[in-house]
Amino acid sequence: MNNIKVAAAAKKWGLSDRRVRVLCQEAKIEGVTKIGGIYLIPENAVKPADNRRLKGKIIPTAYKSLFAKIDSLKEKNRDKQIRADFQVDFIYNSNALVGNTLTKEETALVLGGKTIDKKSLKDHLETVGARDAYSYMLELVSKKAVLNEELIKKLHSLVLLDKPIYKGVYRHVPVKVLGAFHIPPEAYKIGNKIVKLLDEFSKSKAHPIEKVAYFLVKFEGIHPFFNGNSRTARIILNMNLMENGYLPIIIKKNDKLRYYECIDSFSRDSTTEPMIKLIAERLEDEYNAIS
Repeated sequence: MNNIKVAAAAKKWGLSDRRVRVLCQEAKIEGVTKIGGIYLIPENAVKPADNRRLKGKIIPTAYKSLFAKIDSLKEKNRDKQIRADFQVDFIYNSNALVGNTLTKEETALVLGGKTIDKKSLKDHLETVGARDAYSYMLELVSKKAVLNEELIKKLHSLVLLDKPIYKGVYRHVPVKVLGAFHIPPEAYKIGNKIVKLLDEFSKSKAHPIEKVAYFLVKFEGIHPFFNGNSRTARIILNMNLMENGYLPIIIKKNDKLRYYECIDSFSRDSTTEPMIKLIAERLEDEYNAIS
């Protein structure tokens, strides 16, 4: 592996020589070696994230390395766009997690206005609804909109195109999620719990990845709507990620058991660690896909 000196790294990353030396001293750059008084930096080393931007954030020691890795990828790819096929991939996987039978190729055709023979109207409407919710989410991010109850209900109403009677309306009956450890709260408590969650989210001083993981597992646990909760939750997850400067992610079809176990882990053990790690892995996937 070829190495470069501090001055070359500083020029490459748009930093001062002094800043690069500090990063070397603090072991913030992977693979650095020191010979005499000279730091040698791997030529392909990733520019460390500027943690000064996280001033005031509370980062548990267990996550410092993980968050630093993802933030470095974010910094490196700051000017790059979401990959071209992301929307199709996201909608296919998010819908497949809840039983939609369209393939990725069929999903792309439906998004292009085609009808797939022998596939249900429900599958088609779920796909169109997911497209509309995703587009609205991007609009909200571009406007720097602050997430609130009204926007949550609006996103849900777009997601639930196939069930108009339930669109954007909190459930009014008790539910039990099949196979889940947690029993969602009684219907009359939903409004207050969502308001409390939004307030916690806005005031939290946690690292953004920890914040979005917490919001996701809490929202899934509240299960505010009769149907469409998980699809809405994943749209909100990406809104929250993008508003913090990250790429949107895909919880994959093959992640299904792991995803719901992450939610159960929070209900059972009050830990967001499994969801944090899943989100971080999928963020790394997206950054690697556009590198």
